[in-house]
Amino acid sequence: MPDTEAAAGATGYQPRIVDALLAQRLRSAPCVVVEGVRACGKTASARQQAASEVLFDTDPVAVELARVEPKRLIEGPEPRLFDEWQVAPEIWNHLRRASDDGGRPGRFILTGSAVPADDVSRHTGAGRVSRIHMRPMSLFETGLSTGEVSLGGLLRAEDAVGSSVGLTLDHIVDAVCRGGWPGMLGAELTEALRFVRDHLDETRRVEIANGGGRRRDPARFRQLLRSLARNVASEVSMATLAADAGGENPLDTNTVRGYLDDLERIFVVEDQPAWSVRLRSRSRLRSAPKRHFVDPSLAVAALRAGPERLLADLGFFGLLFESLVVRDLRVYASVHDGEVLHYRDNTGLEVDAIVENGAGEWLAAEVKLGGTAAIDEAAGNLLKLRDRVDTSIVGQPTKLVVLTAFGYAYDRPDGVAVVPITTLGP
Repeated sequence: MPDTEAAAGATGYQPRIVDALLAQRLRSAPCVVVEGVRACGKTASARQQAASEVLFDTDPVAVELARVEPKRLIEGPEPRLFDEWQVAPEIWNHLRRASDDGGRPGRFILTGSAVPADDVSRHTGAGRVSRIHMRPMSLFETGLSTGEVSLGGLLRAEDAVGSSVGLTLDHIVDAVCRGGWPGMLGAELTEALRFVRDHLDETRRVEIANGGGRRRDPARFRQLLRSLARNVASEVSMATLAADAGGENPLDTNTVRGYLDDLERIFVVEDQPAWSVRLRSRSRLRSAPKRHFVDPSLAVAALRAGPERLLADLGFFGLLFESLVVRDLRVYASVHDGEVLHYRDNTGLEVDAIVENGAGEWLAAEVKLGGTAAIDEAAGNLLKLRDRVDTSIVGQPTKLVVLTAFGYAYDRPDGVAVVPITTLGP
């Protein structure tokens, strides 16, 4: 298992999977935008490769200069970091024009924890800008996974071989509750729980109360967050969320849609799209996305829950564990130009995750806490999926995988791999 304290070294920086992606993009694009939820570590990662910086969220003078004299901000050693650039969106067009000068790569890094409102004066960055979506830390990055089994290897149809790391259900519950927040590495669980709750409260109070210039009701929004948490890793509809969050006075579905748009704008939620694939049979695909917070700890915080409550309801905890696995798969898939989808058809066949890379290779994964019967059932679903999709169009899956909480990684006689998330890496 990686030694997170040793890896951080004298600088205190914990290396991230996004580091290599950022270095790669800086070699090819003049401007790289790193976007993600607040406190996921964007600034710290960008600083490892920046030669100078402008911090818009803490420097009101810089915000004013972006409006009246942006050239003074742009000049400086490169790559030049513009942190929380959405606070001063006027800088966008000036950086875009500067990126045209000489067309050399690696000039600017922009970090942002919110997508600015659309502005017709802010022209497209096509051909100049490369975007990276950064998420909270995966188990591999926090040191809870050995990374012996790589997602890239599974996409290349390699055997699944990994040793048990000796973790228990309590460790997994702890990881779900504390989340992948770099500022909480090494913190006590009570401190981490408080951090995530404060993070969500501040989001509700400041980020959402005036989202997109529209006044929001913080109390109603709190109820919606709780409803989303109760329905994590499910295909819950807008109408259901509206009824659940509103209680005796259901919310309007358009209001719910507006709240969800705000949450997406600040990267707090990230839906998991349905896989659009051609089937051999007459089964019909369902197209609804699965609802996820960007980190499962946010769902725990929305419900004001903790380990004891989660251990008392393992059915619900299984959904939170699935959300943690989806988070990690998204982090690892980013290395392979991949995306994480899900499958469901009208016969009731569901598969929790489809990982498809940029080359069109794909694998299917079911998520189970563990247990022989549950793993057998999951393997059966994966084999049904393989026989149901039209592999003449999408090709054979490189791997069928049951992702569990702990134990050993191995390939079953039927070809389905069993891989603990505590052995998986990029």
